[in-house]
Amino acid sequence: MVFHDNMIGAPETLLDELTTLVSHAGAVILRECAGELTARSKPDRSPVTAADEASEEVILEGLSRLLPGVPAVSEEACGLNPPARLGETFLLIDPLDGTREIIAGRDEYTINLALVTGGRPVLGIVAAPAQGLVWRGVLDRGAERLSLTPGTPVASARERDTIRTRPWSEAELVAAFSRSHLDAQTQALLARLPLSHRFQCGSAIKFCLLAEGTADIYPRLSPTCEWDVAAGHALLAAAGGIVTAPDRTPLAYGGIEKNFRIPAFLALGDQSAAQTLRLA
Repeated sequence: MVFHDNMIGAPETLLDELTTLVSHAGAVILRECAGELTARSKPDRSPVTAADEASEEVILEGLSRLLPGVPAVSEEACGLNPPARLGETFLLIDPLDGTREIIAGRDEYTINLALVTGGRPVLGIVAAPAQGLVWRGVLDRGAERLSLTPGTPVASARERDTIRTRPWSEAELVAAFSRSHLDAQTQALLARLPLSHRFQCGSAIKFCLLAEGTADIYPRLSPTCEWDVAAGHALLAAAGGIVTAPDRTPLAYGGIEKNFRIPAFLALGDQSAAQTLRLA
């Protein structure tokens, strides 16, 4: 049983409350996008906008009410004031994953929210506000995709579909990979695979393609941050997939001393493929 603390309550209730919170953050992003969205550079030279900050403000305020006392590590706030320590259970949030996509006018950006316990992401929500879609899952309890208008509660979802990963088949192998951060190692791996189709897109939406059985593999063989991965990791695991380090060891979350960096990962829809896939 992954939910073992009374402080986080029943997983189904918590999942609905967190999904509604993310929905409200999505509405705020869309409202910011309706005006002139100006980007500026952070110290690491990555872009940030008022939409990132407004979404984060909504999420952190809501989490303080829904999960008081549970540490929340969110991209923009962490950059300004990183936490000194974390407990057994904490949250990882990217209030706007795919800032480059939103600046370019694409609809692929997401909001990512994960609950981590014991170093593992056990609940994940990935919302694509511009598409009106939410993917969510709880470890050992399954995953689903919702058609949800940003700003509305879960109960108003127009469609609600259970999702599941698909078996690995080299006759119809589909890869999802980054548009903005495609490194040479990932390119080399993709070149060795007998791919029938490729999805090049931004944000954690790539995890969603695997979770719903549209794609089979998402390799990221260059560094990224925990808040970019954790929600998609939980979602994919709930749908039957797996996310590991390239050497097949489990990813661990909560690396304050590493500035919450993940060196690389491999996401697969079919867990059995992790044992046979060659990376070199």
